[in-house]
Order: sequence, then C-alpha cells, then structure tokens
Amino acid sequence: MYLHLGQSAVVSQRSIIGIFDLDHTSVSARTRRLLDLAEKEGRVVSVSEDLPKSFVLCGEEKGPSVVYLSQLSTATLRGRAERLGFTAEETAVN
Repeated sequence: MYLHLGQSAVVSQRSIIGIFDLDHTSVSARTRRLLDLAEKEGRVVSVSEDLPKSFVLCGEEKGPSVVYLSQLSTATLRGRAERLGFTAEETAVN
C-alpha cells in the first residue's frame, strides 16, 4: 500500500521509517543534523510549495534514506495511514 503525502507524492508503506512533526522534532540537535545532512546529500524532497508541517523519513534496505517534507500535519498523515490499515507499529508517528 501507498501513503499520499500531498500534491502528487506517494510512498510505499514498507519504506516508511517514521512520520515527524517539524515544530516538535526540529528542536533536537540530532534531528537538525539529520535534516541538514539529508539536505546536503540531496535526499530531501519537498512535496509542496507551502510551509512544511511534517516530514516523513523513508528508507529501503539498500540505499540511503529520503526525507519528504509535507505541508500536511502528522495527524492528517496518521489518519490517512490508519484508513489504509497501517498500524502504529508499522508507522511511527512523532
């Protein structure tokens, strides 16, 4: 199954590592380092022109992780995930 992140961006349920609120998680130095490194390496995808409210960290077994910036809130993304049958264990939402 796939989760719609906004605009025309969709990601596979299996690739989702976590869904994070930008306001709450970006106060952490570790999260800022993760986002800065992903940006420098070209692994950040903005799915909207609007101000992002959340980010979705996705990864495959092989290859680097990708950060998707979404204008949708974590609550909206979680609701979509739950309607598709994702469980909290499958998709961590912070």
